Amino acid sequence: MPATPRECSIANALGVIGERWSLLALREVFFGARRFDQIVQNTGASRDILAARLRKLVDAGVLEKQQYEVHPPRYEYVLTESGRALQPVLLSLMEWGDKYVTEGEPPSVWEHSCGAVLEPRLDCTACGEPVKSGQLQALRLG
Repeated sequence: MPATPRECSIANALGVIGERWSLLALREVFFGARRFDQIVQNTGASRDILAARLRKLVDAGVLEKQQYEVHPPRYEYVLTESGRALQPVLLSLMEWGDKYVTEGEPPSVWEHSCGAVLEPRLDCTACGEPVKSGQLQALRLG
């Protein structure tokens, strides 16, 4: 009898954004590259693969296409509320890559509006304490 996979929001999220070119396209939009040619150039993705990933992100409501030129029609990609909510995910993924994957100095460093180098962290909304590995307890498992 085949195993039944656990229902999980992580798996559901990965179904939308869990592919290399999708995440790199989102990175570029966060960095301010909103036009298709800019995203292609900065990610290195092939045009057909990137077009498919962007279409999927638009269909999922993560990005919106906004027309910026009428003749010929041209569009740019803009983050939706759902897309903007992915910022801490991307920053955390970048921090993990800086620490455990990238050799040498990180290729990108972000500065917070206060002037300090940004170090993303996850805090408990109830007590304000940083969340650390081993401190989580599942209340419900699908």
